[in-house]
Formats: sequence, C-alpha cells, structure tokens
Amino acid sequence: MGRRFRYAEDLSASESEKTTEPPRPIKVAIIEDDRRIREGLGTLINSTDGYRCTCSFRSMEEALARPWHEIPHVALVDIGLPGMSGIEGLSLLREKYPLLACLVLTVYEDDERIFRALCAGACGYLLKKTPPAKLLDSVAEVLRGGAPMSPEIAQRVLKLFREIRPPEKVEYDLTPHELRLLKLLVEGHNYQSAAAELGVSFSTINFHMQNIYSKLQVHSKSEAVAKALRQRLVK
Repeated sequence: MGRRFRYAEDLSASESEKTTEPPRPIKVAIIEDDRRIREGLGTLINSTDGYRCTCSFRSMEEALARPWHEIPHVALVDIGLPGMSGIEGLSLLREKYPLLACLVLTVYEDDERIFRALCAGACGYLLKKTPPAKLLDSVAEVLRGGAPMSPEIAQRVLKLFREIRPPEKVEYDLTPHELRLLKLLVEGHNYQSAAAELGVSFSTINFHMQNIYSKLQVHSKSEAVAKALRQRLVK
C-alpha cells in the first residue's frame, strides 16, 4: 500500500507529528508545450528561495520517455498538450513515479476536464492566470496534503456536486470516523487542518486515509474526494 500514497502521506509517524511543512527545496517538474510559459515557470521557480525546477518537458510523451535524473516532489501539468493530453498522462505519470504529486495548470475550466483530471489523480487544479505567489503557495500546499484549486474551479466543483445524479447506493463499510474525515476533505480541509478539527495527530489521519483508500479503491486524496462527490458518500 505504501507505494500508493503521495509524498506528504508517506512521512514517518514521528516526523509527521513534529511538522507538516513540505521539504526544502521543493523540487518541481514542468510539463508545458508553450515555450514562453514553460521557461517563465522555470524562471519563477528557480528564482524563489525554497523551490527548484528539476526538469521541464514539451509533451507528455517526452516526460514519460526521458529519464528523470532527480525525481521532483510536484509536477505542474498542462492538460492541453499536443499528442497525449495531460489528463491521459496523469495516471501514467503516477504509475511511473508513485510519490509524484501532479498539479494541473491550464486554461481550461469546463466541467468535463475538471472532473476527468481529478478522477485521473490530479492533486489540484489551477488556471494559468493564477498569480505567481499563489501558484508557489499551491505547490507547497499540495505537499501539506491540500488540494488547491482556483476559485472558479472550486465553484464549478461545488456546482458539479449539486448537479450530479447520485448512482445506486454502494456500501463501502466506511466507519463513522472515516466518513467524518472524508467530509472534511470534501469541504477543502488538508490533513493538518482535519487533524486539528478531529483532535487527532497527523499520523492518525494518515492511518485512517489508508483505510479509506483501500475501501474506496482509490490511490489519492483527490480521487477519494471525487468519488465521494460522485457517489454522494457524505452529506
């Protein structure tokens, strides 16, 4: 099961109780076909203390084919790529690099792409008009267990939640405590704030999340939230 969890979820119990701060420097990969944007992101990341761009790619095929000499913590992924789309590549990236957190950075804000990206395992969904400081904060937030979204995207996710027709009820045998935790995640909490809300340690949240992932048959927090929304598992 350990290979299925993201960097922030794989911290040892002793370390997670001490701090939930992300590692420094935060290593970032970029998958973006627009050279101007790709180079601009690289400059932003490398010129900011505590961040470093380890690699950048023009396509998903290039990212999957070329060796990564240093595995980053987070990948900024455009979804409107030539050839294989970013959404198609998300699951392949996660399979190849299980500890890599994928943060979508795109111009698209339609319901279908948002939903498909979250279901494919994206840890968050940002629009390219996101201010640089907010973008960097979002990269760090991913490693703290968060799922950052642009305000417009968060509104559309809530709209999707209201409009999705609930499927036939499926029993996952989630405990009341697991349902409370899942509800907090749907509401936008990260692991740190959920632990504070429930009055438990960060490592306890990790323990319950492993059970939730196993029962829902998902591999990431974003997939768990997407499934909870799709199947109305929380009220």
